[in-house]
Formats: sequence, C-alpha cells, structure tokens
Amino acid sequence: MKRGFEVVKRFKKEEITLPTRATKNAAGYDFYAAQDFVLPSIWKLNFLRILWSITKKQKNTDIDYEKANKVLKPFLVPTGIKAYMGAEEFLMLANRSSNPLKRNLILPNGVGIVDADYYGNAGNDGEIFFQLMNFGIRDVVIKKNERIGQGIFIPFLTIDSEEGPLKKRTGGFGSSGR
Repeated sequence: MKRGFEVVKRFKKEEITLPTRATKNAAGYDFYAAQDFVLPSIWKLNFLRILWSITKKQKNTDIDYEKANKVLKPFLVPTGIKAYMGAEEFLMLANRSSNPLKRNLILPNGVGIVDADYYGNAGNDGEIFFQLMNFGIRDVVIKKNERIGQGIFIPFLTIDSEEGPLKKRTGGFGSSGR
C-alpha cells in the first residue's frame, strides 16, 4: 500500500469519483466535487460597502470589518476523498490552470498541503477539501463530479538533527498548529 485514494465514510453510499490523471504524463490527479456547491462571489454587499466607505475616508467600526471579512473567506468544496501515502510524502493540492482564467476561481493559499497523517483523522476522516474563492461578479455553481483542482504526490526530506515528531494529529484543518 504505497499511495492512493479512497472515499470517506460520509460519502460511502454515494457515487464519488476517485481522482484520475487526464494523460499518461500528467503529474496531477484531477479531483472532483463530491456534491453540487455554490461558490459565492466576493463582490457581495458587505464587501462593497466597506470598499466604498474606505474610498470615501469614512470611519469604519470593527463590526463593519467583520461583516466584510465574512464574504472574503474561502469556501471548502468537498471531494469526498481521502489519500493515503508514505510517511515521507505529502499530497500537494493545486488549482486547475483554467479555474482563474475561465471561472474566476482561486486557491487563496496558493497550494494546499495534505500530510500523510491526515488520512483517516478523527476530525473529518481525512476528507480532502479544496479552499476556493470566487473573485468573479456572479456566483459559480460547481456541479457534482466537476473537476475542481489537482493533487500531486511529492516526497519530502527532513533535517539530520530533528528530534522526532512534535505531536500526533488530532483533527482536520489547522489541527497540527495554531
């Protein structure tokens, strides 16, 4: 069992598409949406309101900024997939090259990193999600089984003086740090 993909428990009874490579020499495995998903445009009322008030040099409250930030958060698009791999590998999640150009969709963190110990974690069974933001004017509807991103398995190296793992993973997003 070197590396591969499985359907997470919550989607076991549904038809979920496992990641696939589009061509013989493709580095990335295409990931598909596990369900229909509406990705709202960032250009929603509270975001525009704060931009307008800043340009007019009006005073904004913390509540104004909080409301604007709510529409600027990425959304987690579920894949229904988890990945297993060797202890010295990770799965790098990347955007599809066509997403920004054709659909105005971006990964706000540039790439995602799925560590080997994320597989089957108690927090979410290791389900892989793609963090996406829609900077287009209209909401984007992502259909079930539509390609949303790609994953590439990559080995990594550790330093000689490392004194061992710091702690054990206990959950999903953000569980290995602050």
